[in-house]
Amino acid sequence: MADRHLAGTLLNEADLCASAVVANCAMNRQRQLAGVNSYTRELGFDPVEALIAILGDPHHRDASVAWLDLCCGSGRALIQAADRLADLGLTDRVDLVGVDLVDAFDPAPTADNLTLVCAPVLEWTPTRSFDLITCVHGLHYLGDKLTTLTRAASWLTTTGQLAAHLDLASVRLPDGRPAGRRLTTRLRAAGYHYDARRHRITTTGRLDVDLAYTYLGADDRAGPNYTGQPAVNSFYESNRSGSPGQGTNLG
Repeated sequence: MADRHLAGTLLNEADLCASAVVANCAMNRQRQLAGVNSYTRELGFDPVEALIAILGDPHHRDASVAWLDLCCGSGRALIQAADRLADLGLTDRVDLVGVDLVDAFDPAPTADNLTLVCAPVLEWTPTRSFDLITCVHGLHYLGDKLTTLTRAASWLTTTGQLAAHLDLASVRLPDGRPAGRRLTTRLRAAGYHYDARRHRITTTGRLDVDLAYTYLGADDRAGPNYTGQPAVNSFYESNRSGSPGQGTNLG
């Protein structure tokens, strides 16, 4: 396995975006905002309630808040959030942004606070910061998962929250072994918290992070991961053998 990967058969980002595994329609296309198959269940909290709580915080200085959903699929959860916020009279105070590789968005209401973007996540850059950034099972299909995490952390407000699903078994070293405990240590030292049981990674407050891994490429033939769906393994080379450095919390 190691020889096959090092022989140059790993996919670059452009080729990976064309993969049928990455365009998988079975994961985030039908997920609702709340209910059995929902963001609320997968994240352990209701994103809209989290945003409303920020608006009600007397220490929150801004008049509005924003939620960015990476790998948003059909955008259904964001569309439902827009409808719910409209019913509460909060359209003008909450901005919703979704980004996905595939342009398969559900019909969306005409709302000034909802933007759905068709673009590769690693090529897209926002023009604002966010109070909440989510990626519900989307990292499973991205090549450079670690850069996605570090970029997303840099887009948070000083009190913003990032919540995403990460399968550590899919982050591999050049010889094919999982990056394992060293990666977990570096993530925690940089300011992330990893819940191994739920495969969730979180952080609070904008971070300037260097995890010291160089991305080598991806393998879309990894097979099913813990979700039961085919996923992508991402290969990295560690840039240092010593103890991991600290991330800088810019909050």
